[in-house]
Amino acid sequence: MSLGPPPRRLEVTADQVRRLVAAQFPRWAHLPVRPVANGGWDNRTFHLGDAMSVRLPSAAEYALAVDKEQRWLPVLAPRLPLPIPVPLAEGRPGADYPFPWSVYPWLDGEPATAAGIADPVGFATDLAGFLVALQDVDPTGVPGPGKHNWFRGGPLHTYDELVRHLLDDLTGEIWQAALDARWDGVARWVHGDVAAGNLLLDNGKLAAVIDFGSCGAGDPACDVAIAWTLLTAEGRRVFRERLAIDDPTWARGRGWALWKTLVTRSRAHGREAAEAERVLGEIRAEYRG
Repeated sequence: MSLGPPPRRLEVTADQVRRLVAAQFPRWAHLPVRPVANGGWDNRTFHLGDAMSVRLPSAAEYALAVDKEQRWLPVLAPRLPLPIPVPLAEGRPGADYPFPWSVYPWLDGEPATAAGIADPVGFATDLAGFLVALQDVDPTGVPGPGKHNWFRGGPLHTYDELVRHLLDDLTGEIWQAALDARWDGVARWVHGDVAAGNLLLDNGKLAAVIDFGSCGAGDPACDVAIAWTLLTAEGRRVFRERLAIDDPTWARGRGWALWKTLVTRSRAHGREAAEAERVLGEIRAEYRG
């Protein structure tokens, strides 16, 4: 299965957003619009006043998630132990912008970093609790892996062609073990992109989970990758225990972490490349036991 060529992303200006809001939601037309710092890759995000944000897909592929988020995030929110973004309104194309878009409440917090986490074990426990609650929500009717979420929750084989030329002997062994680890086929809710930038901290504690564009129903192993990309060794142990992750799911989760990290390293420079090397060290060391 091919993922296809990279999407062609649009730039969006604050003036476009002002015109979209004024035309479609005049009750908010008086509010200032300004870009969010590090406002995203899949979506362009803007502050709308002090209490809201506007989230606009940057490419047609990412626009596939808008209806899904509008439909399902209000269903998920009351069933989860942490705040998530629940849409306030859905916008239509206009002002030379071609896709549907959303208005959300602004959730306060700083993107998670290893240095910013006050209690690594407590953070891992809270994150695992969130994922336990997410996986307990009935996934009936939720879309499975596909273009709307870049096949998150699907088989790792989807990414095999992208990864093969990046492997060495040990990472090749880790990758093959992940490919060989069987899934029981029971679809569960997945966030799809449990990454540091989508986990918000307040005073060092996990305060909210954002960006559900990759959510869907499928193999929950994709949400396990965070165990290597952000958690400490002790946090990783607690995380696995709290989620009751079996060996095959753990192996597939390690494969997801390996894929993300190898691809990042192949494109990164400077601090980002150094962080990818650090994560690869975590993956290798944990695999060796």
